[in-house]
Amino acid sequence: MKVYIDENIKKMERIFPMQGRYDYKRYDMNENPEGLPKTFVDNVLKEITPEFLSIYPEPDKFLIKYASFLGEGVKYENLLTTNGSDTAIRYVLQTFGEKGKDVVTVAPSFEMYWVNCMLLGLNHVPVQYEEDWTIDINKLLNAITENTRIVVLLNPNNPVGNVYTEDELEKVIEKTKKVGAIVIIDEAYHYFYDKTFLKYALEEENVILLRTFSKLMSLAACRLGVIISNPDLIHYVKNLRLTFDVNSIALLFAERLIDNPEVIEDLIKSEKDGKKYMLEELEKNDYWCRDCKGNFVFIKPKHDAKDISDRLEKEKKILVHPYSKGILKDYIRVSVGSVDAMKIFLDAFFEIDGDK
Repeated sequence: MKVYIDENIKKMERIFPMQGRYDYKRYDMNENPEGLPKTFVDNVLKEITPEFLSIYPEPDKFLIKYASFLGEGVKYENLLTTNGSDTAIRYVLQTFGEKGKDVVTVAPSFEMYWVNCMLLGLNHVPVQYEEDWTIDINKLLNAITENTRIVVLLNPNNPVGNVYTEDELEKVIEKTKKVGAIVIIDEAYHYFYDKTFLKYALEEENVILLRTFSKLMSLAACRLGVIISNPDLIHYVKNLRLTFDVNSIALLFAERLIDNPEVIEDLIKSEKDGKKYMLEELEKNDYWCRDCKGNFVFIKPKHDAKDISDRLEKEKKILVHPYSKGILKDYIRVSVGSVDAMKIFLDAFFEIDGDK
């Protein structure tokens, strides 16, 4: 039987994340290796009753509270919840992208941008990093043309971990306005890096900012993202969104986190302490490492990076992220958590990388 299949979907070859990760120590996908405090989780779970589960999700209560939490003049009209920032990316590219037109990103960057470009029939224009792991802002600006519909800046960027200055962002916004393009600022790693470009999403006519509750907030399993922009752009994305794309459990956990800011503060401190400890220990043992601005670092093992990654997985049940090509191929990316979490990783890493 012959059925119609969208050509963009038909020719796409996806690689999905590894399954069966629950039995491993996970430092490969920039999750919190330990998660939220158990007492906090237990208290929230007490609120999930049969009646709670029988009602369709209502995100407005969370959004009103989240607007107040963000401050900076953010209002309900500036916000839209999504089923993780993956869905936010799809919504924004589908709303403001145009088939056959350009979406400009740096490269390497978060894969879901180029994946969605392929699925939606958009032309992905990657601006490559320099050999010293920096981005030439002039090359990025030159990539923005009359054919451009969207420019994406991850701040900090995953995987490389660099950030942008206000001057660089303002130059990008100025250029995109001239060609009628949208700027996406992806702040998935906010809180690990204090500086935010939130004001631009509120003040500019063509800027959209994305946040997620998967990283610092440790709710990757629940899937919750937020789009922040001016009311006009939010309106258009809302027209596209699914009616019930965010579940009530995610909204409840997120709301309780906002109600308990001390939990968020403890998460920030724990990650910063863990990163500091990790970098100091690596330096003591003569390792090259890059202090990325997100909750991850790059380490250059003394032996083959892919081999070290494989041995950590097989012998120690520890997952890290290796790379097969480009400027990252000699390195592993390691997610950062508490001091205790980093001790577990480092003990195994030093043993494996020294055992050759």
